[in-house]
Amino acid sequence: MVKRFSYYIILIIFFISIKFFPQEQAKISLKQNELSDLKNEISKLEDELNQKTEKEKESFEALENYNKQDYLLRKLIYKLKSEEKIKQIAIDKSNKQIKTIEGQISALRKNYSKYVVAVYKYGNRNELVSLLDAESVEQALLRYKYLNKFSERRREDLQNYKMNIEKLKEEKAKLEKEKHEKKLLADQKQNEENGLEVKRKERKKILNAIRHDKVALKKELEAKKIAELKIKQMIAKLIADAEIKRKEEENKRLASLNNKSTAKIPEKKLTETPSPDNEYNVNLNTTDFLSFSNLKGKLNWPIQHGKIIRKFGENVNNNLNTITLNYGVDIKATSDLNVKAVAEGVVSAIDWIPGYGSVVIVTHKGDYRTVYSHLSDLYVSEGDKVRMGNVIAKVGESLEGNVLHFEIWNSRNNQNPEVWLVKK
Repeated sequence: MVKRFSYYIILIIFFISIKFFPQEQAKISLKQNELSDLKNEISKLEDELNQKTEKEKESFEALENYNKQDYLLRKLIYKLKSEEKIKQIAIDKSNKQIKTIEGQISALRKNYSKYVVAVYKYGNRNELVSLLDAESVEQALLRYKYLNKFSERRREDLQNYKMNIEKLKEEKAKLEKEKHEKKLLADQKQNEENGLEVKRKERKKILNAIRHDKVALKKELEAKKIAELKIKQMIAKLIADAEIKRKEEENKRLASLNNKSTAKIPEKKLTETPSPDNEYNVNLNTTDFLSFSNLKGKLNWPIQHGKIIRKFGENVNNNLNTITLNYGVDIKATSDLNVKAVAEGVVSAIDWIPGYGSVVIVTHKGDYRTVYSHLSDLYVSEGDKVRMGNVIAKVGESLEGNVLHFEIWNSRNNQNPEVWLVKK
């Protein structure tokens, strides 16, 4: 019976492995590919920079190269940190499993020791005497069955003991493997962090060299114009994706209702446009959040002690003799560089855009979105839910200094942030 039971266990493990192992391998391969792609992109940017002359390296293009490398390196480090955390969870799980198995082995060893001592003291003869001393055949049969069960249990204990010893060896080997992989990740992360620090120093030199260069400033302004259009496209895509998801959920709900009832449901429900602050579920799941529209005029500033240096709408630059259209406001940080979420929401997009650098978009309830640009040291990832006041990043340094570009959108309509932000 024990052999048959062990056989079934092996079969179950085998079939689970067939289904589970390829999925795990696919996940591991995907993560390795993501890390490899990031490294390749960083290497290409390094090659581009190395091909420039010393004079070309002191340019807006070189600065943007370093800016993108900074973004990609931080992304790589974040992924390595995440992998390191996963490995630590696996190590903790293995340690717990080892303790459990060792406890089971200890209990089986004690039970089997008692059985061996009993056999040594009384021997099998005692079992035969107990059968002969029975008052009836029925009692003798019952004692015989009990003794058989007892012997069978001892055999099972011995078999389980052997199986647990093997499991313990496997789990310890797995633990060592996880520890080794975690160390490799930690070493790689440290190397990348060291590399990031070096690149940031080189970037700082270029920044200081071209800070007052009118050619560089004009190029930055042109890049910002293109960046505004890119942000607009990102917002449009997020809205379209949310609408597709909403319709999918609505269709599922209607299909479920149709299965329960034959009553006809009005067609317009499929095409209704949700009103602000309604309770429909989208993939960004904002329905549990507080109303964003109620914060108008009371919205916290994304950075403390900040000063608006470029307002919403048209802005004239007398030094460069240009007029630019600003979709948000530019806030210069004076001391505190922490960028905070102005309201609760979910991080729906993170990207790097020439001219604006690292960009984070947070989706709020009622189809509102806030955009934070010119960021450094991101502390969030896509899908993270944030609360009002949560630090999501730091303000990065551009040619104008530490300036945060901040926008508010309601669906496809950009808002004037000054109308929303609390008066100082």
